[in-house]
Amino acid sequence: IFPEMALALWKNLLQITKKRILQQRRLSLYNGAHGYEEELIKKKLQQFSGGSINLSKEDNGIGILTLNNPKLMNAFTGTMMVELQERVTELENWKDGKGLIIHGAGNTFCSGSDLNAVKEISNSQDGMNMCMFMQNTLTRLMRLPLISVALVQGKAFGGGAELTTACDFRLMTPGSEIRFVHKHMGLVPGWGGGARLVRIVGSGAALQLLGGAARVDPERALSLRLAEDTLPSADEGAALAGARAWLSQYTDGPAAVIRAVKKVVTAGRELPLEAALRTEKDIFGTVWGGPANLQALVRRPKHK
Repeated sequence: IFPEMALALWKNLLQITKKRILQQRRLSLYNGAHGYEEELIKKKLQQFSGGSINLSKEDNGIGILTLNNPKLMNAFTGTMMVELQERVTELENWKDGKGLIIHGAGNTFCSGSDLNAVKEISNSQDGMNMCMFMQNTLTRLMRLPLISVALVQGKAFGGGAELTTACDFRLMTPGSEIRFVHKHMGLVPGWGGGARLVRIVGSGAALQLLGGAARVDPERALSLRLAEDTLPSADEGAALAGARAWLSQYTDGPAAVIRAVKKVVTAGRELPLEAALRTEKDIFGTVWGGPANLQALVRRPKHK
């Protein structure tokens, strides 16, 4: 009976932990208490149509999220902002997912917001609601238990540059650039890209990139640690294949383990130390004695 009891306890702990981590991940930054009216802003955004956000989920646990509005360099229309939220929800519910590649159609990444939509919601309250909507979505994207990479081809400008910072990693292709152009628009980042950029490159470099609206080519991105690697080809198909191969070094293995790794890192990044340690202990409990752990113990004693 003891092994059965242990298994029942383990399963129970697994459910409780999964629930807690899920709640933490889906927690909105903003709600009604912050003057945030999600349904209202979604209705407004849906008036500005065009383009799409496409998601394909592959059998190997890699998702490909494509920003598809090539005639506007994949700028976000209102409906694309709403679709991004829907795709993130879909990814949160994908239990077998391990990795995610975000890229743009037509050999470029994303030129930020579609200015037609921006002009129409130029009053302060609408702008704030759009800002809160996108911050919520990109924070949920960042907290997904998937190891994510932005594949930057062509230009990642403004909101497109901000989107790259919501991924764990960035890969660039020859001739591509990341540029926080907000200053030239009389703005600052509003989708969380400023706060995330500081965490990636430090406050001094972030101040240079935001204050100077500087063009960041692959070489500079590598030296700032804004990008992890430069892929050899700018061709769309070859670049996507390169990103898949690059990501596979981190996503090879059982989904439960890869997802646990990402959750531990998310907790370590976001929570105060004691809370992060407790979360790590809970996540550890979901894999200790699990199938991958037991197989590894049988297969290779580590002291040999």
